[in-house]
Amino acid sequence: MAAMACPTVEELRDVGLRAGLVALGVTDVAPFTEARQAIEERGAAGLSGGMQFTYRNPARSTEPARLLAGARSLVVGALPYAGGPIEPLNGYDAESAPPQGRVARYATDDHYATLRQALGTVADLLREHGHRTRVVADDNALVDRAAAQRAGLGWFGRNANILIPGHGSWVVLGSVVTDADLGTSEAVPDGCGACRRCVDGCPTGAIVGPGVVDARRCLAWLVQADGTFPVEYRQALGDRLYGCDDCQEVCPPSHRGPEGSAVVASTGAWVGLIELLGATDEELLARHGRWYIPRRDPRYLRRNALIALGNVADPADRDAAATLAHYAAGDDDLLAEHARWGLQRVAERAGV
Repeated sequence: MAAMACPTVEELRDVGLRAGLVALGVTDVAPFTEARQAIEERGAAGLSGGMQFTYRNPARSTEPARLLAGARSLVVGALPYAGGPIEPLNGYDAESAPPQGRVARYATDDHYATLRQALGTVADLLREHGHRTRVVADDNALVDRAAAQRAGLGWFGRNANILIPGHGSWVVLGSVVTDADLGTSEAVPDGCGACRRCVDGCPTGAIVGPGVVDARRCLAWLVQADGTFPVEYRQALGDRLYGCDDCQEVCPPSHRGPEGSAVVASTGAWVGLIELLGATDEELLARHGRWYIPRRDPRYLRRNALIALGNVADPADRDAAATLAHYAAGDDDLLAEHARWGLQRVAERAGV
């Protein structure tokens, strides 16, 4: 049966916004040549730090026409999540409460599941008009940020995030690949100008050029990488258990608009470190299994927690000291080494 007329971009945007998106644009499926070149050059320079996402197969992820036979367009959408600095839990007293590990905003909930549902409503409208579709989000199959920029959602910030007018980078991105011919939305001009707040605000100096992040220094990647956490960045990790939002929190465009300025306390933003270190593998995967954990091995969550515990535990906290000592004497060499560092860090903070 012949395809019916395409829905207009305005119709698609209306459906997407009603489903929870804050921005929607369209572009063609021409290869993302500049993105592929950048990925390959940064990988060759070692900036990937062993990261596989995006770097694994740039020839595939930068050619959206591979995603669907007869593909002609990408419909790219952005779904917001609460941004801004994370507040302590209600009633939390740092001097008396058990030490807590901080979780980056994007990881406090399954935002991608909500995004896929919203994009699914856009795909439904296209299918109603006789077009084939495929929803792609949080997938090695497509470079989401390059697609969002070309579809006119926002511009590449100096911190390598896509900045959406009115929302900054507090969004997750995804696309609907379709055989409908929808054209290309108008581009959004650069809005960073001479601003360097993200560069100066990065705790490890990981932003090494405009839009270029060295993953070997980036805390958001290091908490996900396997092996030993680099000693030189352990103190900078602070209370972080998973992710890092610092370059977003200091970004002026991310302070504009209702989502970019929201400060919402969330139980998902804090995890008890001693409780985590006492949990079984099964319990940790049940609680945090949607996070990226190398080889699905919970010892990497424990590694991060041992560093954070060393950075934030009250030197007089006997439970924290006992937990670190337990791991320091254990037979897991990786965890024992990080626990010994944690004990040393607590002692240094105590002035011993």
